[in-house]
Amino acid sequence: MTAVSPLAPGGFPALLPISGVRLAAFAAGIRYAGRNDLMLVELAPGSTVAGVFTQSTMPGQPVIWCRECLPHGKVRAIVVNSGNANVFTGRAGRQVVEGTAATAARLFGCDPREVYIASTGVIGEPPPADRISAALPSVVGLLDAAAWQPAARAIMTTDTFPKGATATAAIDDVAVRINGFAKGSGMIAPDMATMLVYLFTDAALSPQVLQPLLVAANERSFNSMTVDGDTSTSDTVLLCATGEARHDPVASSDDPRLAGFRGALEAVMTDLAQQIARDGEGAQKFVTIEITGAETDRAARRIGLTIGNSPLVKTAIAAGDANWGRIVMAVGRAGEKADRDRLSISVGGIQIAAHGGPVPGYDEAPVAEHMKGREITIAVDLGIGRGKATVWTCDLTHGYIDINGSYRS
Repeated sequence: MTAVSPLAPGGFPALLPISGVRLAAFAAGIRYAGRNDLMLVELAPGSTVAGVFTQSTMPGQPVIWCRECLPHGKVRAIVVNSGNANVFTGRAGRQVVEGTAATAARLFGCDPREVYIASTGVIGEPPPADRISAALPSVVGLLDAAAWQPAARAIMTTDTFPKGATATAAIDDVAVRINGFAKGSGMIAPDMATMLVYLFTDAALSPQVLQPLLVAANERSFNSMTVDGDTSTSDTVLLCATGEARHDPVASSDDPRLAGFRGALEAVMTDLAQQIARDGEGAQKFVTIEITGAETDRAARRIGLTIGNSPLVKTAIAAGDANWGRIVMAVGRAGEKADRDRLSISVGGIQIAAHGGPVPGYDEAPVAEHMKGREITIAVDLGIGRGKATVWTCDLTHGYIDINGSYRS
């Protein structure tokens, strides 16, 4: 049993039921022994959905299926397995997806295109042909509006803790809730987002309203988080709305009445993104990188991610080494506009470098003391524009090698 990350939150949050959502977890024996590895979510008829998926050119069969379903905008069920990614599995992998969707559609009396599927685990191994479909009738009997934590645990692979978050907002003075849970620990480098994430609300919002809300919040949350620089083949983020809340119709994602909802959605997604970085494989330190003064916000995020993905920066952080020259290196190779003489770098709130060199009288001792802690902050100001971004990452330890060197065994 892998020890829980020292950066984990105190526990799984209390996620209250959302009208129109029921969940279940089940041990289908897909890869793991003695644990749940299959998750099922049932949503009320008429529920709507938005999604973003990996930009990898080697997507898994479930991602391909979900992309095909998304234009229809409706969802009645979500089926997720852990242990086998169903990636690079050819026609056999497609048949598993189609069979799973057909079985769930019969159980819920819906179109197969209203069944969304995801898989996570080993790439390139044939998926178990009928194990998922055979288990689904038993899983239906376990559906429960309160089963958020079991569902979150069932989709874990190398994760050391289940990840959940919740927030409330109001639309037309009508209270709405957003619950979400995620899995992710390694193969984490945003290019959409790198993990499986499921978000649910009782708001009554069309797919045309949900999609831009999800895309915008994704940019500032999952697309601003990294662990190891590798983009997964299976990334899936779904936002589902049951429509059970009785507020007036909303025609546009720009509607001012959605201001609170937008904030709540971003808060849930940011919380989950940070939890994934805190559970980075082998991680011992959580790192927040603040970039200001860049040419654009996009340039700022790219610089932040370059710093966050640098093995040299991450190993220095792991060792508690205040080697700020590695941050300068990462800024320089990010491919964005930068001026050596305008660049300013601070660690732990202490300015280290400015105007093309170390600040006069720089004392490394307090910076080194900060680097020994669990929560590391790095601030970089480019001094050339108004672009800004925040990126979250973790350190890189020998534990990462241990986990990934023995992953298949």
